[in-house]
Amino acid sequence: MHFSPVPYLDPGSGSFIIQILIAVLLGLGVALRASWSKIKTYFGIKPKPEEEDDDSGDA
Repeated sequence: MHFSPVPYLDPGSGSFIIQILIAVLLGLGVALRASWSKIKTYFGIKPKPEEEDDDSGDA
């Protein structure tokens, strides 16, 4: 008779895997946020010119 062990994840291993997945997702989010302007220019989306907010005369 051949015995095949059942796959088992103990709570520590499962928690570690979840932490790794969360870290990967957050890392991808930070990398995306940091390079967002480069991604937009790659696809040809030009940034809108910012309007100057001149509130110095409202004293």
